[in-house]
Amino acid sequence: MVDADDVRRVALSLPHVVEIDSDGFDFRVAGKGFVWSYPERTPGKPRRIRTDIAVLYVGDEAEKQALLLGEPDLFFTTPAYDGSPLVMLRLAHVGVERLTELVTDAWRMRAPDSLTGEPDEGAGA
Repeated sequence: MVDADDVRRVALSLPHVVEIDSDGFDFRVAGKGFVWSYPERTPGKPRRIRTDIAVLYVGDEAEKQALLLGEPDLFFTTPAYDGSPLVMLRLAHVGVERLTELVTDAWRMRAPDSLTGEPDEGAGA
């Protein structure tokens, strides 16, 4: 079981990560968000920042569906995120090792190739 402090520790251990001032946590690399607190919206009520749930960038719809179907105890989504490559992660159901993997993967997908060690698209062409 992990919490917001674990998310913060993992995210800030990655290169060139900036934490944006918020009521929860919000981390970006090269100006792109990769993990943040879930802003729960309930009709007729003010938005509530849930630091027990992380929103993760997952890259594409196929990865999103694989996580949602493969590990429904960890991941969920809402209609507000339909069509977006984002999933919500229940922090109380995940360990530090898995959290580290998920946050690092989200960072890697949002970071410029120069930070991740991946070859630039079109390099050598």
